[in-house]
Amino acid sequence: MLRLRNLGSGSSGNCTVVEAGDGRTVTRLLVDCGLGIRTLENRLASAGLSFADLHAVFITHEHSDHFGCVRTLALRHRLPVWMSAGTWRGGGGLDFDDLFKPAADGVPIEIGSLQINPFAVPHDAQEPLQLTCTDGHRKLAILTDLGHVPPSVLAQLAGSHTLLLECNHEPDLLTASAYPAFLKKRVAGNHGHLANAQAADALQSVRHDGLRHVVAAHLSERNNQPALARAALASVMDCPASEIGVADSREGTGWLDV
Repeated sequence: MLRLRNLGSGSSGNCTVVEAGDGRTVTRLLVDCGLGIRTLENRLASAGLSFADLHAVFITHEHSDHFGCVRTLALRHRLPVWMSAGTWRGGGGLDFDDLFKPAADGVPIEIGSLQINPFAVPHDAQEPLQLTCTDGHRKLAILTDLGHVPPSVLAQLAGSHTLLLECNHEPDLLTASAYPAFLKKRVAGNHGHLANAQAADALQSVRHDGLRHVVAAHLSERNNQPALARAALASVMDCPASEIGVADSREGTGWLDV
């Protein structure tokens, strides 16, 4: 059994629960921790979980909407935290006691019945990693916070049965927005965030008959609209736009069985 539930996605905070079970035990991984500790507790409760149900945390990079309250969570509940050495440094080189576990591009991590496969992405952070997860039978991929999708990333996504995919902005909306010029350049740059069309191109490259769920994530509240993200991905999947999920900033998604 493999499933995920996003608890919030966007510039106000990102967090996803990945759950794997082998019929005897269940392993739960929290991917990113960009919400406040009380908000996170409430979002977990809405998913039927508590902090005591978590087994580990994986942090993709040091930006505050992903790093957030991870140190408080880890120390308070004695949860191991995997992140790259660059992310640890970028997050301030904080003391995690003995709970910091170094992650690296291409080096698998085994946690209970879950295997995590981190991979490097082009983003303006010190050593950002995104990831795929598998229980040995099914595979899910989480891909946000990157400015373009190189072949190395597409290779990691291949064979995924569920894909949480960044659809950050629509270029016309970004251009017309009140963002200052430097921020527009950063968002649209090769180490910024994916536009809807870029996400659709990536999806086209990895689409296969076993791809069960596609969820648009990390949408900009100012520079995108759920309908635009859905339409871009639905055109690739050849399905109604209503079949494309959207992870929003306040409610995330429901549970998705991979």
